[in-house]
Amino acid sequence: MYEIERQSYPYPWSRGIFVDCLRAGYANFGLQLGGELAGYSIFNWAAGEAHLLNLCIHPRWQRRGYGSLLLEHVISYVARLESVAMFLEVRDSNPGAMKLYQDRGFLVIGRRPSYYQADGGREDAIVMRLELCSDNLEPR
Repeated sequence: MYEIERQSYPYPWSRGIFVDCLRAGYANFGLQLGGELAGYSIFNWAAGEAHLLNLCIHPRWQRRGYGSLLLEHVISYVARLESVAMFLEVRDSNPGAMKLYQDRGFLVIGRRPSYYQADGGREDAIVMRLELCSDNLEPR
């Protein structure tokens, strides 16, 4: 996961963040293609809510629908755990990810100022929410 992260982002999570997430018991799913890990997701849930912490597809496999596939799997999983909503943060400068989430029905609900490291300082995160009602669980 760490190697995919490093190849995908200018400011990747550190190896320590991955270790901390696994140590804390956060869930993760991998997407395997031809014997190779092509993507992953890391998320948690509690008190009826889920939080998608990271969803990443290796650059070689991007723009082929695999991000949507992995996202659907996470949504389906947390819905079966009776979560009523899923939250996430996304970089304001990542229109591809914003489109992926908006196409799936996530709505912008806020902004976290200076959330991400960025060139020349910090960048805001857009906070998004998906209501996990029965009408919103059909794949799009």
